[in-house]
Amino acid sequence: MSETPITRTYLRSMASYNSWMNGKIYDAAGKLSAEEIARDRGAFFKSILGTLNHLLAADMVWIDRFKGRPLRFTDLRSLRHPTLEPLRAERIAVDAEITDWAAGIDAAWLAQPFTFTSVLTPATYTYPASVLVMHFFNHQTHHRGQITTLLTQAGQDVGVTDVIGLPGLKEMVAA
Repeated sequence: MSETPITRTYLRSMASYNSWMNGKIYDAAGKLSAEEIARDRGAFFKSILGTLNHLLAADMVWIDRFKGRPLRFTDLRSLRHPTLEPLRAERIAVDAEITDWAAGIDAAWLAQPFTFTSVLTPATYTYPASVLVMHFFNHQTHHRGQITTLLTQAGQDVGVTDVIGLPGLKEMVAA
């Protein structure tokens, strides 16, 4: 692959969107009781809490891979944090890490092949790094969509979720 389908502007925009949306969903979740957050709602990861935990764990796996370091957490189906407060604190820290990482990535890194081993199976895969970065951000959006549905069912409106609703996006893409 001689050119990457994404740019640093894409990375910075998506990292900002990720952090903004995570803040919105945690704000909405914080209006619910601990019991409501943990209630099995029939979703793939059962509850709002379960889905939030999965999303954090998966983001940690990918950012650790992208940074070339040992994985901090690999159980994508367990509860890393059984309550919202410590989960949100770690989410904020990981979002800051993603934002910092995205600001430093260049086209050469994005164009290189990237090999990783699945945490679910012993299979190893190689894709251009840019494709895996697109997967990383798409995965976040997918699960936040599930979470916004669960929050809506619990009576909490997250508000605007579209990328074009991100405050400061116009200035970011114009830079």
